[in-house]
Amino acid sequence: MSLPPEFALIARHFRPLAGPGALDLADDAALLDPPPGQQIVIAADAMVAGVHFLPDDPPETIGRKLLRCNLSDLAAMGAAPLAYVLTVGLPRDTAPGWVQAFSAGLAADQAEFGLQVLGGDTTSTPGPITLSLTILGQVEPGRALRRVGAVPGHDVWVSGSIGDGTLGLAVLLGELPGDEAGFLAERYRVPRPRLGLGRALAGLASAAMDVSDGLVQDLGHLCRAGGCGAEVMAAEVPLSPAARALLMRDSSLLPRILTGGDDYELLFAAPPEAANEIVSRAASAGVAVTRIGRFVAGEAEVKVLDATGQVLPLAREGWSHF
Repeated sequence: MSLPPEFALIARHFRPLAGPGALDLADDAALLDPPPGQQIVIAADAMVAGVHFLPDDPPETIGRKLLRCNLSDLAAMGAAPLAYVLTVGLPRDTAPGWVQAFSAGLAADQAEFGLQVLGGDTTSTPGPITLSLTILGQVEPGRALRRVGAVPGHDVWVSGSIGDGTLGLAVLLGELPGDEAGFLAERYRVPRPRLGLGRALAGLASAAMDVSDGLVQDLGHLCRAGGCGAEVMAAEVPLSPAARALLMRDSSLLPRILTGGDDYELLFAAPPEAANEIVSRAASAGVAVTRIGRFVAGEAEVKVLDATGQVLPLAREGWSHF
């Protein structure tokens, strides 16, 4: 007896991704033994075509972005990945080749980051492709990084470079010229979860999160959690050579860089005396980090200062999901 179409799709494209706890994707649920002496960390993200990725993006990069956005949440907690559960909603006319390339992207990143699928669901949808992934990680008790903990006097740090994702989207939409090497487009399509850095910051960072909805908006989350404000020096925000080249052509791009989102870098607070150790641990993790400001007493708001110390006006703080 042949398999129904849904189960045939699962067997062909997703069963090869399954780990032991998935029970060959043949049961109603998976079994997972938590690692001894570890807490389980759980996060989830959804992605919708036309909202979180372009409908004509390569499907393998869509799979990788879906997984990596969730891995970035684990990085922000200082956790290591274990496994994930996947839900895929596809229009009925989705080509088999799309699903094959999508699962190939997942397979590549499973191998790179050391995790496997436990199960999930597949369904048809009359709307655009809709994807959801729930990830499970592990961290030693008491070692998880939290958003709560920033206090006045602590420094504001960020990893990597800011603005590449939003500029990459603008390039792909034809709104900006340049990016001949495709660096910015790749940064939009395939984020770089800072898992090693997140684990290295345990015991040093007083608060942390990843930058997904814009540097200013996400820093505001840390401020609200800590009951303080923050000041950021715009000139200190790290930019990639590709982003800096675009900014030199058009200085009006700075607000978009600061608020556009899709960076998936780590944003964290730490006491000033930890600076040297932070730089050392980050170097060992292979990730650049930059001190861009400080937390201050007062209202839970973020002020971005220009080279003269004046507040840089921003029309918005970041991406809104609604």
